[in-house]
Amino acid sequence: MVISKEALYSLTKGVMMPQEEMLEVARKKGKLFIGIPNEIAYQENRVPLVPDAVALLVNHGHRVLIETNAGKAANFLDNDYSEAGAEIAYSAEEVYKADTIVKIAPPTMEEVELMQQKQTILSALQFTAHPEEFLKKLSQKKINAVAVDWITDEVGIFPFVRAMGEIAGGASILIAAEYLSNTHNGVGAILGGISGISPTEVVIIGAGTVGEFAARAAIGLGAYVKVFDSSTSRLRRLQSSLGTRIFTSIIQPKVLAKHLKSADVVIGAIRSKTGRAPIIITEAMVSEMKVGAVIIDVSIDQGGCCETSELTNHSKPVFRKHGVIHYCVPNIASRVSRTASYAFSNLFLQILLSLGDEGGFESLIRKDTGLRNGVYFYNGVLTNQYLAETFNLPFKDINLLVGMY
Repeated sequence: MVISKEALYSLTKGVMMPQEEMLEVARKKGKLFIGIPNEIAYQENRVPLVPDAVALLVNHGHRVLIETNAGKAANFLDNDYSEAGAEIAYSAEEVYKADTIVKIAPPTMEEVELMQQKQTILSALQFTAHPEEFLKKLSQKKINAVAVDWITDEVGIFPFVRAMGEIAGGASILIAAEYLSNTHNGVGAILGGISGISPTEVVIIGAGTVGEFAARAAIGLGAYVKVFDSSTSRLRRLQSSLGTRIFTSIIQPKVLAKHLKSADVVIGAIRSKTGRAPIIITEAMVSEMKVGAVIIDVSIDQGGCCETSELTNHSKPVFRKHGVIHYCVPNIASRVSRTASYAFSNLFLQILLSLGDEGGFESLIRKDTGLRNGVYFYNGVLTNQYLAETFNLPFKDINLLVGMY
């Protein structure tokens, strides 16, 4: 068949003309129903999703239901959330009808009773907060439970822990500055120093995230910083990260005791991967410290790294022992709840968007090994070895359950 020049031109004349660019639109594989209950844990002021994050989730086609006043302690109003597209619930029972629950503190037994069969919950995991009956109830309801503080990213870092560690590290130095001043019956010293006066000495126990950001804040104020850790590689990494030479030392009791005597501020930032934080600072060491010195034991949420530490709260944050001020509040990040809420929200948002894009929890954990690391209940099956050993319960490897071993 022969096509004339005129016909050929009419068929191809639009091909050479400029065309509108066609942008790829991602297909949404699933819509989530997300519930945000009010935090009932004592002095928990943070909220897992801020209004901006809610607006983005709603724009992706997801439904968000938040309990009234859930963001109030972080200075987010119900109106902020409703304008972002969220629905406001006036009871926790209503919120717990959602398919996916996001919260900061681990659920209480009362909250577990409200949960639905085969629900998914994202929250922190605190071993001491979970009685055996709590675990059995999650199993009976075939819950998918994820400990956000155990989630890892693509390079093996715990992003939720790091975010809160950054906040706690920086805040700990600001707290210490308050308790050195006359405002809180301190010795009346400025944290840092001025010309002609020796700078404040800050001893930091632990070269992890908390230690790093405490060191940054203290150096920024002009303090003389000393960091102790059990690992030379962590100390080396800290030196490199700070970009300046500071005093560092392996933890040796005699050396540590010597430097504690001259310290104005001590930051306890030692963490354990499995259980209680080790006691590094003994009572004998504390008794030799300056009267009016300040200890901020950030490790108190794991029992504390100072022998004289006792759990306190935001209402009564300090006590004195051997003349030394002890600040032992476990949730320092709640002190700056708005900043902490934004930090949490950024991380929760990534997970929730991925849940929607992948079509649900089971599809996502097959692909996301970091999220899989945080799962401690999968369809009601206990998958966390430490919880299983603590309560002498059977558990199964999550990698075997999802066929990804």
